[in-house]
Amino acid sequence: MKAQHLVEDLALGAASGYLATKVMEPVSSTLYAWESQESRAREDAARPGPPFQIAAEKNARLLGFDLSEEQLERAGMAFHYGLAMSWAPLYALIRRRWHTPPLTTALATGAAMSLIVDEALTPALGYSAPNRAYPAVTHVRGILAHLAFGAAVAVVTEAGWALRHRRP
Repeated sequence: MKAQHLVEDLALGAASGYLATKVMEPVSSTLYAWESQESRAREDAARPGPPFQIAAEKNARLLGFDLSEEQLERAGMAFHYGLAMSWAPLYALIRRRWHTPPLTTALATGAAMSLIVDEALTPALGYSAPNRAYPAVTHVRGILAHLAFGAAVAVVTEAGWALRHRRP
C-alpha cells in the first residue's frame, strides 16, 4: 500500500467513522424504542451508565484527572466518537489488502466492532455490566446498530474513493 493511500484512508476513515456514528445512533434508538417495556427495564436496571462515559471517567482517573460532570460528558463523547473514528479505517484496510466486496467488508467491519468492543472489551474493562445481565434483545440491537455503522462507513469510504478515483 502506498503511503499516500494510507494517509488518505486514515483521514477518510476518521470522517466515515464520525458520520457512521451519526447513522448508528438513531438506528440504535429506534430499535430500543421497539423493544418490550420488560426488556428495556431489565437493560436500564443493569446498565451502570453510558459505557463511553464510564470509559472516559475510568481512564481520566487512571491518568490522575478529576473531571467535572460537564467535562466528563464531553470526554465521554470524545471517547465514543474517537473509537468510531479509529475503528472505521479498518474497512479501507480490509478492502485494499484482500479486495473483498464492499458489502462483505461493511458487515465484517460492523460485526467485528460489535463483537470485539461491545461484547468483549466493554464488559471486560468494566465499562458496562456483564453481558449476561442484559436481555438478548440488547445484544441483537447492538449487532444490528453496528452493522448499520459498517454500512455507513462503506458508503462514505466508497464515495470518497470514487471522488478521488482511488478505488482499491
